[in-house]
Amino acid sequence: MTGNPYTLHRRQIRPLELFGRAAIYGASSLSVFLLLGILCYIFWRGSRTVNVDFLTSVTSALKQTVGIGGNLVNTLYIAILTLLVAMPVGVGAAVYLDEYMSEGRGKALVEWAIEILAGVPSVVFGLFGMAFFGGVLHMGYSLLNGALTLCCMVLPLVVRNTQEALRAVPAEYRWGALGVGASRWHMVRTVLLPAARPGIVTGMILALGRIVGESAALLFTAGSGRFLPGLGRGIYRDLQALAGKVVCSGGTIAVELYLQMQSGRYEVAFGAACVLLVLVFIMQVLLRAVAGKGRRDE
Repeated sequence: MTGNPYTLHRRQIRPLELFGRAAIYGASSLSVFLLLGILCYIFWRGSRTVNVDFLTSVTSALKQTVGIGGNLVNTLYIAILTLLVAMPVGVGAAVYLDEYMSEGRGKALVEWAIEILAGVPSVVFGLFGMAFFGGVLHMGYSLLNGALTLCCMVLPLVVRNTQEALRAVPAEYRWGALGVGASRWHMVRTVLLPAARPGIVTGMILALGRIVGESAALLFTAGSGRFLPGLGRGIYRDLQALAGKVVCSGGTIAVELYLQMQSGRYEVAFGAACVLLVLVFIMQVLLRAVAGKGRRDE
C-alpha cells in the first residue's frame, strides 16, 4: 500500500501530478546534460592547445607565439579591482536600504532604479565608461577604466543579492541584539552581516562570473592589450610595474577569446575558454573557502 502510513486510504496519484513530476525531473536532467555536454566539448577542443607556453606567453605575430599570459594577468587585475570597489559599495547600499532607510517613495524609487540598471545591456555600460571615465576623467583605455565600468554593471546584482540575504536572516536575531542594548550599527556589524554571509558570498560569485566573462564593455574601456608587466628588475621596480599596469590598456581572456574567434583561430579560442572556466572555478572555490573559514572562526 502506498501513501501516508497513518491513514487506511490509498493515496491516489493523479495523471497531472505524474506529468508535472516528469516535466520537472526531465528539465533538471536536461540542464545537467547540457552543462556537461558544453564543458566536455570545450575541454575536448581546447585542452590540446593549453600548455605552459600558452599560459606564460603572449600572442605576437613578430615572435610567432600564441599565448594568453598577458590576458590572464589582466583578468585578475579587472576581477580584483572590480570586487574591491563593488562589494563594499553594494553591501553598504543594501544595508542602508534595508536597515536604515524608511519605507516610502524615496526607497521605492531607489529600488526601481536598481532594477532598471540591472537590465541595461553591457554595451551601453561600455559606451558610458568610454565617455565618462575615459573622456571626462581622462582615463583612456585602461584596466582602471574597465574595472570602474564593470563596477557600475555588477553593482545592482550585488545590491539585490545582499538585500535578499539580509531579509533571509530571522527577525529574532535583530530583536535579540537590540533587546540587550546593542546599537543598530553594532547589530548590523556583529549579527546581521555574519548571518547573511552565505548569501553575500553567492552574490559575489555571481558578480565574479559576470566580470570575467564580460567582453563588450571592456572592448570600449579597457582595450585589448596583451602585454605582460616587465618583472625581474628588483622588488621596487617590479611593484612599480605592477601598479603602473592599472592605467595601461589590457584585454581580458574573454576579450582575447572574442578576438581569436574573429580571426578564425578557433583552437586558440577554445583553449582560452578552457582557461577561463578553470579560473572561474578556482576563484569560486577560494571565495567559498574564505567565507567558510570566517564562519568557523566566529
